[in-house]
Amino acid sequence: MPPSWPARIRAVESGELSPPVPKPSATVVLLRDGAEGPQAYLLRRRTSMAFAGGMYAYPGGGVDPRDAEAELGWAGPSPKEWGERLGVDAGTAQAVVCAAVRETFEEAGVLLAGPDPHGTAEPRDWSAERAALEAHELSFADFLRAHSLVLRSDLLGAWARWVTPAFEERRYDTWFFVAALPADQQAAVQVGEADRVAWLSPAEAVEGHAEGRYGMLPPTVTVLRELLPVRTAAEALAAAAHRRIEPVLGRATVAGDRLTVRWSGYEELTIDGHFPP
Repeated sequence: MPPSWPARIRAVESGELSPPVPKPSATVVLLRDGAEGPQAYLLRRRTSMAFAGGMYAYPGGGVDPRDAEAELGWAGPSPKEWGERLGVDAGTAQAVVCAAVRETFEEAGVLLAGPDPHGTAEPRDWSAERAALEAHELSFADFLRAHSLVLRSDLLGAWARWVTPAFEERRYDTWFFVAALPADQQAAVQVGEADRVAWLSPAEAVEGHAEGRYGMLPPTVTVLRELLPVRTAAEALAAAAHRRIEPVLGRATVAGDRLTVRWSGYEELTIDGHFPP
């Protein structure tokens, strides 16, 4: 537990500190089928990163407001339908889904979009476009229009929604999606924000986390635990359709020298420790 937590928790509880507004974000658990079941694409964030440095995570990032009302080619459930699924308005849903597809493209080099509603883009060197997107010089909607591409929202399955606890310095309201790696695409083996890329089965990743080999934030390892029964990437997508998407928020209390953080419904994640009062 970071040493700043007790003071921040007390300050939030007393009203001396206003929690930062969570930034809408999206992340994608990219899956491929291995010899013994599905594997997830995980990035180890560089230790220099301000948030979750050194942790394994999925490709993801913040929503670009420019994508909320943009005109773009779209296949699969409409933004209105996604809004009902994600618990937001249609414009926000469109931006969240765009963020999920954009971040998968930026960080993993996998493009969940194609020339029509039934295919995905043929592999090519997209490095310039990915760099422009990462630098916010280009919106994802503009990128799709420039290349006459249709966003394949049907290739995503909504899995969960986690909100960073109020006492954290950086807060995110993150929608988690699952997606299968398209058959004709390969994920990047080098990523600018990561110093390692790994394809791990959920069982291997969960075991490695328990043994201290793979550092992960609570939502990351929880999603992997939830994927343990899944036998294929397609099965994960099918399972996503039946999941309830409700915000999961960690709550903390400090009593004397004891600090406790709990996530409702996820008691196994409880953090309990002592700090100087």
